[in-house]
Amino acid sequence: MDATFIFKRIEKKYLLTERQFENLFRKIGGFLRPDEYGRSTVLSLYLDTPDYRLIRSSIEAVDYKEKLRVRSYGTASPDSTVFFELKKKYEGVVYKRRASMTYTQAQKYLFEGIRPFDSQILSEIDWAMKLYRQPKPKMMIACEREAWFDEEHPDLRLTFDRNIRYRQTQLDLAKGSAGFALLPQDTVLLEIKTAGAMPLWLANALDEEKILPGSFSKYGAAYTRFLNTRKQPMTIIQGGVSNVVNF
Repeated sequence: MDATFIFKRIEKKYLLTERQFENLFRKIGGFLRPDEYGRSTVLSLYLDTPDYRLIRSSIEAVDYKEKLRVRSYGTASPDSTVFFELKKKYEGVVYKRRASMTYTQAQKYLFEGIRPFDSQILSEIDWAMKLYRQPKPKMMIACEREAWFDEEHPDLRLTFDRNIRYRQTQLDLAKGSAGFALLPQDTVLLEIKTAGAMPLWLANALDEEKILPGSFSKYGAAYTRFLNTRKQPMTIIQGGVSNVVNF
């Protein structure tokens, strides 16, 4: 279980309506193949300090942002493979260190400081954990994701996220993916991830559909939403079913 991964890439984000998604995918779908996860429910547990130092710094920063999180594909069980991640963004380039382990190992590392194995990647994550004095789970964010890649451009990956939701209770990947809606129901978040320039067919399709990149952070938006709407009715999503509740 000592698989580790390093990513260095440019990530661009686009907020689409369902109609924009359908029009865009008609033009680019023929170039794409589903990646190893295909369609999945992605759960991300964001770590932070008691005063939310990481996300506050990320929101305020211009050139440098940093996040720590634990991610699972589907609700975690003790033996599920999860990913402990350190993600940095500097001058528009994203650097990600990612170590895979079981969920039990991740919890022991997170709450007891027990390293599941030794590796360079885990040492970098460990350094960040110590820098922020062992941050703990502060936000769970989930979404329904479609992930695609292009065989001719192996460094290119596209993800489409729907039903993005968050919660600040039951901060455990084994507790399911229910949470409060973060975006309008018909919104699709497209992320284009590439090590260099995007292929011409993709750039042309985005231009034809007048789809422009923007700035959007799931954790940043969830943190801001939580601060601003704690006493307002909100929509909670569980498995794509929505209900309005008072938070």
